[in-house]
Amino acid sequence: MKRYSAFAIAREALRDHTGWQRAWRKAQPKKRYDVVIVGAGGHGLATAYYLGKNFGITNIAILEKGWLGGGNTGRNTTIIRSNYLQDPSAAIYEKARSLYETMSQDLNYNVMFSPRGVMMLAQTEHEVRGYQRTAHANALQGVATEFISAQRVKELVPIMNINGPRYPVLGALWQPRGGSARHDAVAWGYARACSAMGMDIIQKCEVTAVRQEGGKVKGVTTSKGDIDCEKLGLVVAGHSGALADMAGFRLPLESVPLQALVSEPIKPCMDVVVMANTVHGYMSQSDKGEMVIGGGTDAFNSYTQRGSFHHLEETVRALVETFPMISRLKMLRHWGGIVDVTGDRSPILSKAPLEGCFVNCGWGTGGFKAIPGSGWGFAELMARGQSPLTDEFGLNRFTEGRFIDESVAAGVAH
Repeated sequence: MKRYSAFAIAREALRDHTGWQRAWRKAQPKKRYDVVIVGAGGHGLATAYYLGKNFGITNIAILEKGWLGGGNTGRNTTIIRSNYLQDPSAAIYEKARSLYETMSQDLNYNVMFSPRGVMMLAQTEHEVRGYQRTAHANALQGVATEFISAQRVKELVPIMNINGPRYPVLGALWQPRGGSARHDAVAWGYARACSAMGMDIIQKCEVTAVRQEGGKVKGVTTSKGDIDCEKLGLVVAGHSGALADMAGFRLPLESVPLQALVSEPIKPCMDVVVMANTVHGYMSQSDKGEMVIGGGTDAFNSYTQRGSFHHLEETVRALVETFPMISRLKMLRHWGGIVDVTGDRSPILSKAPLEGCFVNCGWGTGGFKAIPGSGWGFAELMARGQSPLTDEFGLNRFTEGRFIDESVAAGVAH
């Protein structure tokens, strides 16, 4: 793999850009691998990358039934934060946020990480108390957040109306080093690094069965033939339940659509990420000038990846009072993704009942921000059988009643 640099750009400019290599190899599956990862999204690619980087395991296949990064990784609103209440959540999300800080240098690929700051608006007295509690918890966890006044909110976001008649802004939980990154670039950067280590990324390769023998995973059957493996990682977000069913066990989660939209591009007007959880909407401005807007999940189970007008109306209506200017914007794009939600709104990173099989799922609406931390911890779990980052997120917590409740502690699970 040739390194990207300013010198490389200058060199290729002089030869009409004819010397650039493919970012990753187009591979065909071998008969056997040490590890097979199902799902070439951010979490699956990050897992493979850290298996190679941290543990020297490179005989890996990453299988994707569609195209690389074409699922939730390419469909989210790119928010990165770690201001969660519960200690296990704060640990894995802060690990992820810290890895995002140096990801461009580590991968030699510009992921456009922008630590512009994330604020979560307190628009009721209940939210004020809740966010102050979270700020105190974050201080104990070593996560840099603070509760700021409504006046400080207005200074940071001048376009905001903090005196709304229904939901005035009373303050906000502010994380200065939160922000956003380019979602496609995160997937592409990991894919390029994985390919450079000799891993095979196989697209248009659907898993149709999980093969087992004597209670241990033997491999998978795919649309491109059988592939044997010692260890199998299922990292497929909203389709986790379907893959688990192939492996012979059930997961305590449900799949629901989550929708988002972007406006027409406008001049820069907001350089932070704002989440308004009472009305359930959140917004940031992309590098191209679009207002990136999202809200809550649909109220029904589905595998659709389309948007719907009723949800569009609900989300925009929720934000118009706080951001009156968006009422004059035109919508540019609207889409949906399939998210996998657990009862306690926390993820599952665990050994499966099938020996040699591991599951990484349940990230709900907050998966993008966790990608590097998830990959780091899940790779350690697969390589060593245990990881401090994933210990509390095992499947056994649902039978033992050890829930990691983030349904309201950090607002919503975005």
